[in-house]
Amino acid sequence: MPVFCSLQLHSFSKMRQHIGFVTLLVRDYDEAIDFYTQMLGFRVIEDTRVSIDKRWVVVSPEGENGTYLLLAKATTQAQADRIGDQTGGRVFLFLHTDDFWRDYKVMRSRGVHFTETPRQEPYGSVAVFTDLYGNRWDLLELRA
Repeated sequence: MPVFCSLQLHSFSKMRQHIGFVTLLVRDYDEAIDFYTQMLGFRVIEDTRVSIDKRWVVVSPEGENGTYLLLAKATTQAQADRIGDQTGGRVFLFLHTDDFWRDYKVMRSRGVHFTETPRQEPYGSVAVFTDLYGNRWDLLELRA
């Protein structure tokens, strides 16, 4: 391995980093807040008005303390065109759970649309669902 790469990897190993926010494009702040809190059971971490048209809206699953969703209202046509398909049809986000069947049943009872039946994979229990805009998510309980 070249010396530069070795030094670069060594200095990164001492860094303490994490992903703080993932931006999710939405049509409307309030409808997005309603979906994520009422359908998925997330909590609002912050909802601050930044300007007449812009708010800083952060939501998170209960128990989460690291990565948060920043709900960002689309302001251009290019952004609006990507609402619901930020990853070209692939699963966008992975909602980890400590009890797959509990959360699957609760989410279905609240009207969350699952695009497939739950399945067992070598890594755990999983089923794909969509949010109110069509973004694909995995509900996932990893094997211990």
